[in-house]
Amino acid sequence: MKSKTKFLSLLAASAVFLTNCEPVPEEIAPKPRTIVTTDGEIDDVDSFIRMLLYANEFRIEGLIYSSSMWHYKGDGKGTEFTSEMEMTQRIYGARTDLRWPGTAWMNPLLDAYGEIYPNLIKHAEGYPTADYLKSVVRVGNIDFEGEMDQDTDGSDFIKAKLLDDNMEPLYLQVWGGTNTIARALKAIEAEFKGTADWDAVYKKVCDKAIIYAILDQDATYRKYIAPNWPGIRIFYNSNQFWCFAYPWKRAVPETQHFLFEGKFMGDEIIRNHGPLLSQYYSYGDGQKQEGDDEHTHGDSTKLKGGQWGDFGLYDFISEGDSPSYLHLINVGLDNLNHPEWGGWGGRLVQSAEQPNRWEDGDAAQDYSPFTGKPDPTYPQVRWLEAIQQDFAGRADWCVADYKNANHPPTVVTMTGDRLTAKPGEKVRLEIKAEDPDGDELETVFWIYKDVGTYNGDVAVSSEGVNATIVLPENGTGVLHVIAEVKDRAGHPMTRYHRFVIEVE
Repeated sequence: MKSKTKFLSLLAASAVFLTNCEPVPEEIAPKPRTIVTTDGEIDDVDSFIRMLLYANEFRIEGLIYSSSMWHYKGDGKGTEFTSEMEMTQRIYGARTDLRWPGTAWMNPLLDAYGEIYPNLIKHAEGYPTADYLKSVVRVGNIDFEGEMDQDTDGSDFIKAKLLDDNMEPLYLQVWGGTNTIARALKAIEAEFKGTADWDAVYKKVCDKAIIYAILDQDATYRKYIAPNWPGIRIFYNSNQFWCFAYPWKRAVPETQHFLFEGKFMGDEIIRNHGPLLSQYYSYGDGQKQEGDDEHTHGDSTKLKGGQWGDFGLYDFISEGDSPSYLHLINVGLDNLNHPEWGGWGGRLVQSAEQPNRWEDGDAAQDYSPFTGKPDPTYPQVRWLEAIQQDFAGRADWCVADYKNANHPPTVVTMTGDRLTAKPGEKVRLEIKAEDPDGDELETVFWIYKDVGTYNGDVAVSSEGVNATIVLPENGTGVLHVIAEVKDRAGHPMTRYHRFVIEVE
């Protein structure tokens, strides 16, 4: 296997001789547990399809239908409902139901996943069976936006998971409203508050539950969860997801639009990649979601002059919820327990006012080379090409044999990943990188300056899998160095290793 390395230098660097050593053993952590709650919007469907191709990277423990400010079933009695959310109140007024896609849209997707499952497991271990995924589907609180008055199969399911004896973190993905999660918590409170067990139960739930929310799509987090369960951690994404959502043309730099346009999406992902990806919604594809009269994106006569601009056949529509599970994929960035460090799900910073809340926005801006200034979307944008190429590579897994598809390289540290140093020192870094397909690898070491606290200028020199950090005499703080390894394939796959150096 050959290796090719690009040079990345912030200042002039000096060379040092590096010695070989054995890889540092790494503890294999269990894959994260997660439950998805979804209102079934067309972008949820597309997020769901991509998620199934990554279902070996985490443990899906529940798939729950829920409602939101944009989608609810109604109670079947003709009761009119007016949204608590200003935007939908203004747009829709009083409604008996709203754009409800039903509680069966997962079925054909899981059936199609079952068809490609025998091929997926040729490429990676850990994919759940379609029968298992069907067994964890539940219907939650769906009658109206924010409805949390009644126990449902979905809320009972979440409640049981929060109370079980497995104390691993449970990531609750919120693709719609938080109301079904809120109902589960309300039922726990109703059962235990005022009893001798309440303090222990409250701590148990707060220690386990992590909510990853894409916007507020009803008022239940603000009105119930935050004031009554302040100990529950929430990862709140209100800015960075836009580059995966409907206005992606405004959020994604123009030079990267090709990753979302029809030639890439249609030829490399959607078409000729099996029965699951053929159901992926794209512009002009002729598909129409039952129940949502506003899903006109598939109409090829309406590609121009729409709300979000002009589009072409098979252009990307939206996957606004995908960052919530992209955060869970271990690509070597060590972001799972450090959302402030950044990863494929973006970067979220701990709130100064609410210590159990991590959020994006101005505090989580990264300097964008595309705009030449700090940008609140760039913490997600910086990974887009790697994410989209990885998706295209996995699309091939649906139909191709192992030898005719690409697979990601592996990257491990040879020198440890948490280091301390003194000002003026030279820090040696070394990785071991291998590619299962024997592809040539390209390695780059770069400093993630926006994440660290280091207050000086640093020189980086690299050759192959080795790098040297030259620390000036007057700098202190924490330095994040990313080793980025990409294979040279038709759809290159990228993996990383993060070094954190404390200079004091």
